[in-house]
Amino acid sequence: MQAHTPQICSLSTAVPSNELKQSAVADHVTDIFSSRFSDFSKLRQVFENCGIVKRNSARPIEWYLQPHNWTDRTGVYLEIATELFIAAAQKAMRQAGITGEEIGTVVTVSSTGIATPSLEARAAAALGFSPDIARVPVFGLGCAGGVTGLSLAARLAKAQPEKHVLLVVVELCTLAVRLDQVTKANIVALALFGDGAAAAVIKAGEADKGLASIEDAVEHSWPDTLDIMGWSVDPDGFGVIFDRSIPSFAAEQLAPALDHICNHYGVDQREIGRFICHPGGAKVIEAIESALRLQTGTLDHERAVLSQYGNMSAPTALFVLERAIEAGLPDRSLIMALGPGFTLSTAMLARPA
Repeated sequence: MQAHTPQICSLSTAVPSNELKQSAVADHVTDIFSSRFSDFSKLRQVFENCGIVKRNSARPIEWYLQPHNWTDRTGVYLEIATELFIAAAQKAMRQAGITGEEIGTVVTVSSTGIATPSLEARAAAALGFSPDIARVPVFGLGCAGGVTGLSLAARLAKAQPEKHVLLVVVELCTLAVRLDQVTKANIVALALFGDGAAAAVIKAGEADKGLASIEDAVEHSWPDTLDIMGWSVDPDGFGVIFDRSIPSFAAEQLAPALDHICNHYGVDQREIGRFICHPGGAKVIEAIESALRLQTGTLDHERAVLSQYGNMSAPTALFVLERAIEAGLPDRSLIMALGPGFTLSTAMLARPA
């Protein structure tokens, strides 16, 4: 292992206090939308088949039953995203045994709200950041943001091995709940989305202190795929775009892309002891297992996170990583997530010496 290989020194997660039971959400959505779809009984099955039991939200369920514009949604985003940023970062710094003054760079990943000044500036005083901290806010990566953010933080840590890098990933997906959009994509979003945050401290050259080392990172983007996933923007807020079947796309395209990625890493897929994946939904997990030729049920941490937290977009893969670390990593793991672009983001992890 190289002396300046970036290490994950700590990893933490946080969720808002409001809990949404999937059965209760399904009942509310049925009341609101059943008369507006000719085949709503089929759409309701999404709530029952997506693998989610409960999730957490920025506001109690009653808030989502009222109309809200950009101003309302942005106000909630600024309040709750900042709170989650602070909570996750404090926990990660405490685990790493460092203070805010020891952070050289902070990478903030979020695509579910707009904040200028960005979240790390709003959290700076509470976290005790140094006035000369470098700030790197990242927007637009969607579900791939947690893995790409981890890779970016690793590169920054490797460039300045004397500095700690703090990565914080915050998403409030439920703020995209829309009562005005009578689309299948909106119903799927209502069935899947939850809110959460994750944070990690990354530093190069401290193998004896790391939870895992980040050996390398690779991304793969497919041409002509801008319509698969993303946000539309209108006066009421973000609107979800799911214009193609993500499970079928993953089943067809993931295996050849992974072969290319493994060639870059210089490893055979069989050398990877654990895949740590973003669980977009139950069908996405099944498609990934099929594409990677994994036995059904192999992605157990992914199913557990999806069941308890839903799809939180970018932080979700880091929630899975947290469980994988607690269970014990094999010699080599690959963390991966699909996101808008359409892009597969990966990072190769090694168990600490």
